[in-house]
Parts: sequence; structure tokens; C-alpha cells
Amino acid sequence: MKEKWLMAQGRWAEIKPRITTALESGFDCVLVDKENIDRVRELGGIKVACFGSERGSEDILVIGRNGEGDGSIPLSKDQNNSMDIALARTISGVKAGYVIIANKKYEQFAVELGKNVDYLIVIGTDWKVIPLENMIAGLQGVKVKIISGVKTAQEATLALATLEHGSDGVLLETADLSEIKRVSQAVEQSERSRLELIPGIVTAVRPVGMGDRVCVDTASMMTPGEGMLIGSQAKGFFLVHSESEDSPYVAARPFRVNAGAVHAYIRVGEKTRYLSELKSGDEVTIVSKDGEARSAIVGRAKIEKRPMILIEAEAKGEKISTLLQNAETIKLVSPQGRPVSVTELKAGDEVLVHLEESARHFGMKIEESIVEK
Repeated sequence: MKEKWLMAQGRWAEIKPRITTALESGFDCVLVDKENIDRVRELGGIKVACFGSERGSEDILVIGRNGEGDGSIPLSKDQNNSMDIALARTISGVKAGYVIIANKKYEQFAVELGKNVDYLIVIGTDWKVIPLENMIAGLQGVKVKIISGVKTAQEATLALATLEHGSDGVLLETADLSEIKRVSQAVEQSERSRLELIPGIVTAVRPVGMGDRVCVDTASMMTPGEGMLIGSQAKGFFLVHSESEDSPYVAARPFRVNAGAVHAYIRVGEKTRYLSELKSGDEVTIVSKDGEARSAIVGRAKIEKRPMILIEAEAKGEKISTLLQNAETIKLVSPQGRPVSVTELKAGDEVLVHLEESARHFGMKIEESIVEK
């Protein structure tokens, strides 16, 4: 997940509202002066970073202020003799490098410093994209997170989209509380991926008796057209609709997907999990009828015995199936985006499905021939 950092240096009375807003907006870290570390922790649970050359009570020590990183000390021609890089190599614990990219030399220095820290904070001067592209490319394969300095949500959106992967997060410097919220929304939007949903033709619908089914209640509200990808085979998933619509039988529960039998797979990010494994605090993926995917947190997974119905379908020559609770409120989604109750489904109907190109082993994609019936 992309990280959201806030630069909050200065008088406590001035920065406290910014930090409070950042906490409410789900920020991951605040960069403050040493004297404010304990004050931040009194406000809430968030990582605290601060500048320095010696380890203190902070979670992340940031190297580079009043050094080579910000130009206070001239860059050494031989980077092996760099003061900041040498310091990064000797300090234990989680650390970050801080570099203001004034020119090409600082861009190259940032790449070398990035090889010796956990985070690399890069601050642009008159650039927007190209140096960031170069640093992302230069640090491919290195276990470092690039945090790009921004002042607006627009800059955050650009940084997070650079070279497809984008930076691993942003460091926002602003006194505008509304901008903090806008950046949080920009980061959330950048994490939404898109999955291909295609029509699958229903080939069979039949009751199969009692089984243990899982209701996945999330800490997020879903809208009509959203649900989760569920299937009995890892090669194919049905879009099972959320209970976001009112019905004559029960009130809408837009936080819930009545997802299916305990054995079934749910697609979570790039992996799969068994529905039976889900528990409070786990992450799941919500998918819209247009294939837009976003993350949500499980608030509760509820397993109960219910009558089940088998749905089989075919798409692109692949046969897939799933078991769902046999009830009017359980729905799949038509290619037009309309929720369709499983009790109304019949052979020949079309529903939205997602197919995988690779097999899976322990939930991860692999190139292997696996037969699932």
C-alpha cells in the first residue's frame, strides 16, 4: 500500500491541528521535531520520524538535513566518501534518506543513498517527473521505499503514477487542513486497480443441500454494482454482489457480501484466500461492475449453515463454478451491471466473471497445469 507522510515541523500549537487531521485521514507517518515526538504519540497511533544523526525515540530517523542531502554540505566527488551514506551504513534501526534534487548530481546521489536506507525521501525543486522516473528505475530491485515530497493532491497523483508503479508514498508539506484530506483521497484513488470482467454463460443452477457459508462484513460501505470475486476454482471467479440493495425480505446491509461456501476462493489483491480463513482485520478486495478494485478491511466473518445452490458457467471455453447460499438476497451481476438473484438464475443467462491466466499454489500465481473440478 502507498504510504502517506506529513511534514509537521514548527510550533506545536500550529502543527497539532495538521497532525490531528492526518490521523483522522489515515496517514502513516508524521515528520516532526524531536521535542514533539511524545506529543504526537499522545494524539494517536502513528509512526513518527524526525531528522538527526543519532538514534533517539523516533520510529524512523531521517538522514540528510543539514548535510549533503539538502546541500548544506557540498557533495563529495567520490560517493564512497559521502558523509550521509557512511552515516546510513552505521546507524541501526529504520532510517530514511532525505535529498533535495537540485540537479543531476543530487539525483545520482539519491540513488546511492537509497541503497543504504529503508526509505528515500526526495524533494523536487523545478522538476516534476523525469528525475523521479530515473530514481525509480535506478532503485529497481532495491528494498527501499521512495517517498516523494509534494505540496498538493495534484502533485501527489502525479508522483504516485510515475512509471506505472509510481513512488511508494508521498510526504505532504502544507498548512491547509483540506489539502491533507485531498491528498489522502488521491492516495486512495491511486491504489484502485482495474480487473477484466467478462460475460459468463450460466450452464447449470441446482440446489445441493446444506453447507457452511461465509458472510464477509467489512468496515467499508459498498454501493450497488460492487461486490467480491468468489469461485470454487482459482482459474475463475463470479462477481458476487453486496447486500447494498433493499429487498422485501431484509434491510440493506451495504457493508456485507454473502460470499459463499467455506471452501471457496476470494480474490484479494493479486492473491487468493479461502473464505474460511478470513477474520477481523484482514484485507479484502471490493470490485465494481466496471472492474474497478479497492481494498477494504474485514470487520467480521460469519459462518453459518444454510441451504446452498451450485452455479456453473462457461467463459472463453473455461468452465467455472461456485456454491452460494440459496436465498433471494444473494445476487450475481449481469453484464449490464444489474444485480440478479441466484433464485432467478437459469441456464443461458449471462453474469460477470473474472478469469485468471495462471494456476495458483498457496494463493499465488504459478505457471503450472492444475485441474480443478
